[in-house]
Amino acid sequence: MRIILLTLLAAASAFAQKVDVEFDPGAAFPRYHTFHIREGRLNSRNPEWNSELVKKRIEFDIEKELTAKHLYKVDGPADLNVVYTFGSMRRMQPEAYPAGWRGWGTRVVAVPYAEGTLVIDLRDAHTHSMVWRSIARVEKHDPHKVEEKIDDMVHKSMRKYPPKVK
Repeated sequence: MRIILLTLLAAASAFAQKVDVEFDPGAAFPRYHTFHIREGRLNSRNPEWNSELVKKRIEFDIEKELTAKHLYKVDGPADLNVVYTFGSMRRMQPEAYPAGWRGWGTRVVAVPYAEGTLVIDLRDAHTHSMVWRSIARVEKHDPHKVEEKIDDMVHKSMRKYPPKVK
């Protein structure tokens, strides 16, 4: 039973995806109708993630999600400027499991995993101030699995736009 519980906890933490959102409560979100994707940065040591194709994929996903929110993409001046950064890092995570005689004792091993982070900023084009920010993180043991989650990271981030002011 203890082995199953530890395995489930390790699996849940290894495949977690988290999205945090910050926003300016004073921003008038209903008045934003247009957007322009200004700048995208890719920060990774993995050459597969530093490609123009990854940038196009992220920008396509952002455009799809914002147009679904009834915002229109424009090439000229817009109400919102979109800036994003996608980065990755290799990390080691300790995992413990029962070991030893009759399962008494614990063995700790370091398990490598990749962490991908996508930050999407929406800036008011007139005041040049940030009005909304999303930070999506995903952790996978296989770096290729992080790339597969880019669409999901954008979708989960944009699901929280516009923010619900309490």
